[in-house]
Amino acid sequence: MLECMIIGDSIAVGTHTQRTECVSLSKGGINTWQWNKQFGNRDLSANTVIISLGSNDHKYIKTRQELEAMRARVKSARVFWILPHGNLKGSEVPIEQIQQTVKTIAQQYGDTVLPITRVSKDNIHPSWAGYKELAEKTK
Repeated sequence: MLECMIIGDSIAVGTHTQRTECVSLSKGGINTWQWNKQFGNRDLSANTVIISLGSNDHKYIKTRQELEAMRARVKSARVFWILPHGNLKGSEVPIEQIQQTVKTIAQQYGDTVLPITRVSKDNIHPSWAGYKELAEKTK
């Protein structure tokens, strides 16, 4: 079994720069539906799994369904969710709605939710200090 896997979007890509020992199944700009389509056939087994999805979802994405489908396939002793901090205004989905979905799914599985406390100027991504902080909390 792999030691560590990072799943998700550009925030996952940034997290991987600080946790290079982890396998990364992530791509910048990807939404939850696209992630499941691209990586849906991959084995999601690792001792630690770090998930960052939801920031790129919009009103036509069934975020809860997509996240639940992905999470059901994860086999891990420790799962961390990076809580989306913001999203694009064009998404037409309040970030609070996506945050609540992430929290609900994480709670169902006993996973740990990590808020982004150090945010870059775009109000979506962590700053470099924020990425370092997330990396430390997932070790």
